[in-house]
Amino acid sequence: MPGYPARGKPVARRNRFAVNGSTSIAYELTGQRGRKPWLVLIHGLGFDRAGWEPVIPALRRRFRLVLIDNRGTGLSTTADRDFSVADMAQDVTAVLDSSGIARTHVLGASLGGMVAQELAIGQPGRVDRLILACTTPGWPYGYPMPPASVQRMTSVAGMPVEAAQRGLAENALSPESVKKHPDLIERLVRNQRGRLAEPAAWRALVRAGASYSGGARQSLIRMPTLIMHGDADVVVDPRNSKLLANRIPHAQLIVFPGLGHLFFWEDPAKFISAVTSFLLSPFDMSLNGQRPVLPHDGRDPLW
Repeated sequence: MPGYPARGKPVARRNRFAVNGSTSIAYELTGQRGRKPWLVLIHGLGFDRAGWEPVIPALRRRFRLVLIDNRGTGLSTTADRDFSVADMAQDVTAVLDSSGIARTHVLGASLGGMVAQELAIGQPGRVDRLILACTTPGWPYGYPMPPASVQRMTSVAGMPVEAAQRGLAENALSPESVKKHPDLIERLVRNQRGRLAEPAAWRALVRAGASYSGGARQSLIRMPTLIMHGDADVVVDPRNSKLLANRIPHAQLIVFPGLGHLFFWEDPAKFISAVTSFLLSPFDMSLNGQRPVLPHDGRDPLW
């Protein structure tokens, strides 16, 4: 896992493990010591905690971070071959319990965004503010994954690891990013080299995401919520961000023009600006949704 630049007196990096039944969840605590707020980062399918690499240095200066490997990914292991997003949310709760963290901000991307929703619905007292990135409310109301992406996701389990990771990386970026920044694909492949979940766990993770059914329960999410999406995302239909924003009371929505599924790799500065502005703004501004959080370049978000 890439090292994070040292600054001040960071919390010592080391692997920790939390147990949830037959599942062992690897996680890491990093960031400045002191009274800075906690922020849990939950990644999506195909990535362990190293997948947050572009945004970690900046975020760890403002927050104490909890970086999690989803079950069956990275150093996390599970004997389960059939599990749900709700089970994965319980994994996060196990990490919080193991760390002695009573309450935290939560940021989930893609599959991790589904996990974050479940955590916010099932354990609202543990979540301070919520950020949902490039994710979906699930069945029966969410827009489905485009067929080409479904085929790519299901086919990688039988492919050589590097070929699978390269294909997933290309699919997760906008066509413009693939064309103009081919080096970004190489960075993504290097970041996750050798870390692809073993085939049985991969298939279980795919099933968990594909079968996720948020229904109308997002209306139960009452904490301040920010939803972010790239409008060139071909993995999760960007229209799902509007569905979530309409269902979660007072939620704020930012759509980043020209960016794909992994928009926090394509433009980390915009992502960091939006996240820190939302999480560190006065409470009433987030709760009432009166002030939209602007992208890094200052342009109006697309609503």
